[in-house]
Amino acid sequence: MSRRSTHHSDAGRGSGPGVGRDGERDGASGSRPRRDRRSSRWDEHRRARRHELTAATIVAIRAHGADVGMSQVAAQARTSKTVVYRHFADKNDLYLAVCDWVAAVLVGQLQGAMRDAAENPRRTLVAGIDAYLGLIEADPEVYRYVMRPPKLDRPENEDPVSDLCTVIGDHIAEIISTELRRQNRDAAPAQTWGHALVGMVRAAGDQWLANRPELDREGLAEQLADLAWSGLSRTVTPAAASSAS
Repeated sequence: MSRRSTHHSDAGRGSGPGVGRDGERDGASGSRPRRDRRSSRWDEHRRARRHELTAATIVAIRAHGADVGMSQVAAQARTSKTVVYRHFADKNDLYLAVCDWVAAVLVGQLQGAMRDAAENPRRTLVAGIDAYLGLIEADPEVYRYVMRPPKLDRPENEDPVSDLCTVIGDHIAEIISTELRRQNRDAAPAQTWGHALVGMVRAAGDQWLANRPELDREGLAEQLADLAWSGLSRTVTPAAASSAS
C-alpha cells in the first residue's frame, strides 16, 4: 500500500529556479538539478512530519470516531489545516497514510502470532484469525475509518480497502504456497485459498463488530478456524497429500 502514498509527495513544493527551500540547485546551463545534503534533510523532515500527522490522525479517529474531520485532526496535531494540507495533498492522501499504518501493524501482528504457533498448523490458523479480530476489537473506529474511504475523485484502480485486504491475502497465500511447495505439490491454488480465508474472516468480523453478540473474540476465532480447517486439512496438510496420492 505504501507505494501509493508517494503519489502525493511534498517533494518540490515551494521550490523554483535557483536554490529552493528544499536545497535543490539549478545548474547555470540548465543542467539537471543536483541534490545536496540540505535537500536530503528536507526529505527526512517531510517524512517525519507526515508520520507525526498520521499518528495524530489515528489518535483523533479514536477520540472522534471514523467520521473525524480535518479540523479535529489539525487540533489533535496542535497545528492548522493549512499545515496538514502542506504535507498531504488532500483528505484522501491522509486516508491512504492511515491505511498504510493499519496494514503494517496488522501484517506485523499476523506474522508474530503465526510464528509463535508455527509448530501446530491449526493453532497457527487460529492465531492468524485472532490477530485480525484483535485489531477490530482494540481499534474499532480506526478499522471503520479504513473500511470507509472518503468520497473523493481518484483513479478507479486506487482502492485502499481492496489493497489492505490484498496485503493480508497475499501474506496468507504465501504461507500456504510455502507449505505446498515443501510437500512438492502444486502451489497454484494458494492465492485463491489465501484470499478466500481473508474474505471469510473479514465478513464475519464485520458482522461481529456491528452486532457485538455475546460470543467473545476467542470463540469467534475458534469458530472460523473450525470452518477453515475443515477445508485446509483436506487440501494443504501432509495428510491431505497422502490421501490424494
